[in-house]
Amino acid sequence: MSASFTSLIYTYIGFPLLAIVVLNLIGKKHMEKFCAPIGCAVGVVQAVTSVITMLLLLQYNKAAVNFSQFWDMSVSTEAAYFSVDAISAIVLFCIGMVTAASFLTAAGMREEKMFNYTNVMLILVLGMSGIALVTDLFSLYVFLEITGIASFVLIALHRDIIGLEGSFKYLVMSAVASAFILAGLSFIYMETGSLRYDAVAEMLAGNTAAEPMLIWLAFLFLIAGFSIKSGIVPFHGWLPDAYQSAPAPVSVVLGGIVTKMAGVYAIIRIMSDFLLGTYSVINLAFMLLGLLSIVMGALAAIAQGDFKRILAYSSISQIGYIVLGASTGSMIGLIGAVLHFFNHATFKTTLFVNSAAVERQTGTTEIERLGGLQKQMPVTGVSSVLAFLSTAGIPPLAGFWSKLLIIIAAWQAGGPLIAGIALVASILTAAYFLRLQRKVFFGPVEEHLSTVKEARGGIAVSAVALSAVTVVVGLLFPVLLQILQAQGLL
Repeated sequence: MSASFTSLIYTYIGFPLLAIVVLNLIGKKHMEKFCAPIGCAVGVVQAVTSVITMLLLLQYNKAAVNFSQFWDMSVSTEAAYFSVDAISAIVLFCIGMVTAASFLTAAGMREEKMFNYTNVMLILVLGMSGIALVTDLFSLYVFLEITGIASFVLIALHRDIIGLEGSFKYLVMSAVASAFILAGLSFIYMETGSLRYDAVAEMLAGNTAAEPMLIWLAFLFLIAGFSIKSGIVPFHGWLPDAYQSAPAPVSVVLGGIVTKMAGVYAIIRIMSDFLLGTYSVINLAFMLLGLLSIVMGALAAIAQGDFKRILAYSSISQIGYIVLGASTGSMIGLIGAVLHFFNHATFKTTLFVNSAAVERQTGTTEIERLGGLQKQMPVTGVSSVLAFLSTAGIPPLAGFWSKLLIIIAAWQAGGPLIAGIALVASILTAAYFLRLQRKVFFGPVEEHLSTVKEARGGIAVSAVALSAVTVVVGLLFPVLLQILQAQGLL
């Protein structure tokens, strides 16, 4: 492995940290107008770096690359280290893409507290990147807390009543989740003497636990903790309020990536590294939680009257698909889950960017006060159509392919009933998004909206770029399937 490769992957942690230091050394007075470009650059660099990393992994035929940031990991066999593999590279790309979109949206919304927003956002990027890179459960917990604390601050950034309420609900539920996760980690450490992924996986694969009941309790606590942080049913109560009450650029990053990194990614890691086809009861628990989230999230979205709340409940439903794919215990389900993670980051970020555009141009996100915006805001309207068609799994857009893999895996693991429920829920997805599109964009223009114009600048750039990703990935997906088959993964 070349030294340049190792230097390249240092940017995941080093570049956001460098940006924070530079911003605060120079100070708010001189850096306020450069905050959005710097934050956007951090996101773009991370996205580009993750693509290069993936290509180099394929070129060198490596499953993963291990590295350390500020210490010598060769000092001890128990030393902590970071690692980049195909899954984490995809996730890191999502973090960079959504971060760039959030900063572009903040620039388009003319965010007042840009300096504070940028500092906390960069800390959030550090936390999420750490979640993707760590190789032990305790470090995972530490970066989860960094991500959570940054999220609380961002939701309450404007210190208004709604934002503080949403932040407080998230804080309370996250604290409960953290307690569950710490309890689970304690039980695992009691059994293995280590929290490294490879050590835990080895113990579970060999079924060498001295007290199997502690392992069951550990995973019971972990399931509860990560489910709360993911916002899946029945632990979802905090999520709609947090999404709706957050400032528009914060809603973009919350809906696009934060909740998936804070919970869903950990579930994917547990299922892929520890439990792939091993513990059927745990697989079944996640499968039921995934199905419940898919159905209840979609039904709740139909009844909502606010653009952002519809997207919030839609996120619960789509996260359910990711959990369902990971729970099948098969490689095809895991691949579908990771790809739907990517697709959800893309189309849900698009929709939250569009809700920000509507809010910026009309002053509201209540769908009953909107209508006929397709003519005034064609870019927003078209990108919304593409995003919701991908969400509903309509070919040939990207969301169709990941849902197809998940439904196939669900059929193989749980039979036609499980797959059928997941498939029918896509019809519900189409129903609530058709209602949203009709209320906001279709029909005659409301008189009080006759002077509304298309959002320009960073918001429009984000919507167009994200829509292009959805279309291009969907059209090129058959090529990716051939690559996966050539690698023996399908």
